[in-house]
Amino acid sequence: MTHAFEIERLEKTFSEFKLGPIDLILEPGTVLGYVGPNGSGKTTTMQCMTGLIRAESGTVKIFGKENDPNNPEWKFDVGYAGDKRVFYENWSGEKNLNFQKQFYPDWDVQLEKELIKRFEIPIKKKAKRLSSGNRAKLSLIGALAHRPKLLILDEPTSGLDPVVRTEFLDVLFEVIESGERAIFYSTHILSDISRIADELAFLNNGVITLKTSKEDLTENWRRISFKLPQEISEFPAAVAVEREASNYRIISRNYQKTIDALKRLDAENIRAARMSIDEIAVQILKNKN
Repeated sequence: MTHAFEIERLEKTFSEFKLGPIDLILEPGTVLGYVGPNGSGKTTTMQCMTGLIRAESGTVKIFGKENDPNNPEWKFDVGYAGDKRVFYENWSGEKNLNFQKQFYPDWDVQLEKELIKRFEIPIKKKAKRLSSGNRAKLSLIGALAHRPKLLILDEPTSGLDPVVRTEFLDVLFEVIESGERAIFYSTHILSDISRIADELAFLNNGVITLKTSKEDLTENWRRISFKLPQEISEFPAAVAVEREASNYRIISRNYQKTIDALKRLDAENIRAARMSIDEIAVQILKNKN
């Protein structure tokens, strides 16, 4: 099977920051959440992928085609939407889409119309008069209407209210249903990631520290409470330890390993509670695991 994208040894250096080397693969039918703090390199990765900036080294292939700026056929397979929604501000939303569609021979006019109706965008209004929510919707229509195989989304719901974000995510669920398309999704809104992502890649200081399935995280991470008379500061697989007298509270990235160790220590009243993806992601970013 051809990968939706394949990144190998990608590097980009700025005066005070270096991205990479990055190695990352995404399969069709999968949503990959790209998670990291501000300045970690998420946007740089996506800009290198889409050709907005050029990397110093490494390769990017989109459905088997290298993202060569001199051979732009690969761009037909990519839809991109970011937090900076760039339009011709004095043009209407409709005129902006009409301009964009001339570059895509597979532009689906019927799909465009359906999305405009569904999103209830005042399409005749000038772009500069549109609300932030409607600008985000217009950007998504531009990314989706040529039916790309790969959708690259960089903070697409930044600054949007929960209602608009829900509408946005509902459309993305439908995009991925066929099993042939893929989504690469970067956001600070961890609740969005928990809803839509199948896999997560964590980026810190330009380096991927962890790539895993969402299911593996929710199966392995737990909050664990127990009683133990002696003072111990470290436990196997624990990323956080709190103690008050003989009462302990632990966050574990491999709860079975932690519990096995606690049983050997004769800990009492051991209780394990599941964690949400939001909570787990915060711990991974905090502990850089």
